[in-house]
Amino acid sequence: MGASKTKDLYAILAVARDADEGAIRKAYRKLARELHPDVNPDNPAAEERFKAVSEAYSVLSDPEKRKAYDAFGEVSLQPGFDAAEARRARDAFGGRFGGYTNFGDGEFGAAGFEDLLSNLFGRSGPGRGPRQRRGADLEASIDLDFLDAARGCEQRFQVSRATQGGGQRSESVTVRIPPGVADGGQIRLRGKGGEGLGGGPPGDLIATIRVRPHPLFRREDRDILLEVSLTIAEATSGTKVEVPSLDGRVTVTVPPGTDSGSKLRLRGKGVPHPSGGLAGDFYVVVKICVPKDLDDAASRRLAEIAGNNPPNLRGALKGDA
Repeated sequence: MGASKTKDLYAILAVARDADEGAIRKAYRKLARELHPDVNPDNPAAEERFKAVSEAYSVLSDPEKRKAYDAFGEVSLQPGFDAAEARRARDAFGGRFGGYTNFGDGEFGAAGFEDLLSNLFGRSGPGRGPRQRRGADLEASIDLDFLDAARGCEQRFQVSRATQGGGQRSESVTVRIPPGVADGGQIRLRGKGGEGLGGGPPGDLIATIRVRPHPLFRREDRDILLEVSLTIAEATSGTKVEVPSLDGRVTVTVPPGTDSGSKLRLRGKGVPHPSGGLAGDFYVVVKICVPKDLDDAASRRLAEIAGNNPPNLRGALKGDA
């Protein structure tokens, strides 16, 4: 029997076999952005590549799945594959098969060993029904706007679920995004993965959240930071500023003498806790804008005002570090 053609997950992501976790994640994100159905509407080829890239990443980003794939190849992707049982089967033949990259050196070759494992995990012994196995987990990526992630929303998308016969079945899935989910957070949808074998339960769908940056807000844990520009006069005398927030527009009081870089806190106005705990805070970060192109009279007035600055303003900088 000739060697069967296998798909190379490393080639799909265009990374080396010894690529580290960061390189694999970077390659996946780049390809996912390029091939995402939202970017390539009505492009079946891009959609198929997107599915292949997602499948490759779901394996290579998981240390245990990657270890099994490196050792046993594509057969390790079958629903119900048991790496420990496969190693026992390999050891029972005196270790003649080697690792996945060395299959061709074994007495039976790659195809023979994969056929053996397919028989072991895909079919049961004579006179018995198929072994009951849980379906494989699926992974998907959901892109969200910053405010949708902070406030919570519902997303509907298509997934391809593996069937018992080895095919794919497309299904529309609705997922509720809880308020406050962070970039890289995961939501598990029970029973929405691949079909089980022999009456076994289906796997789960694991959705990874990707949050797009906001043009104004910046998130740190559950806190929201917003930079607000003030004139020297406003920072010196104090003022009130109306700014946007997650809950609509709010008025922030700037006390007199506020320095550039100061943070004005609105307690509890940050990102909600996904599990119902305390919300974060909302911070207005002050940025003082200095006037440009002053005439001589304005420069003299500014110099007079500078006489009220704190004495020895940069005294701490004197001397060696």
